[in-house]
Amino acid sequence: MATLFDFEGRWRVARRIDDRMAGRAGRFEGVVTFAPDGEGLTCREVGELTFEGGTPFAATRTYLWRQGDGGIEVYFGDGRFFHRIGPDQAPIAQHWCDPDDYRVAYDFTLWPDWRATWEVTGPQKDYFMVSDYFRIAP
Repeated sequence: MATLFDFEGRWRVARRIDDRMAGRAGRFEGVVTFAPDGEGLTCREVGELTFEGGTPFAATRTYLWRQGDGGIEVYFGDGRFFHRIGPDQAPIAQHWCDPDDYRVAYDFTLWPDWRATWEVTGPQKDYFMVSDYFRIAP
C-alpha cells in the first residue's frame, strides 16, 4: 500500500454518483491536491458537480489525512475523525454518522491510479459513488 506521503501532489478526479433516493445521476470533475500541513496532508478537492437536469456548480471539500498506528487516518476539515485506510489496503472502511452509514472500499491495485467506492445509506440518503484518481504531478 502507498504510504501517506505517496499521495502528496495533484490528482485529477472523476466521480460518478448514483443517487438512488432522488433517482438521478451526477458527476464531479476536478482536481485534488494533497499538500503537507505540518501534521500530515491536507486534501482539498475543487471542481464542478453536475446532476442530471441540473446546472453545473462549483464544489469543494477538504479532508485531513494523517499517519496513524493502524494506517492512514482521514479526518473532516474541522478535525473530526472520518475513517481509516488500513495498512494492508483493507478494502472497507466505515463511518457511522447518525443516522447515516458510510462505507468505502479503496482500490490501489493500479497505483498510482486509484479508486474509492462509496455506499451511503440512511433514512434521507441512498447513493453509490465511484471516484477515480489519476496523478497529475507529484
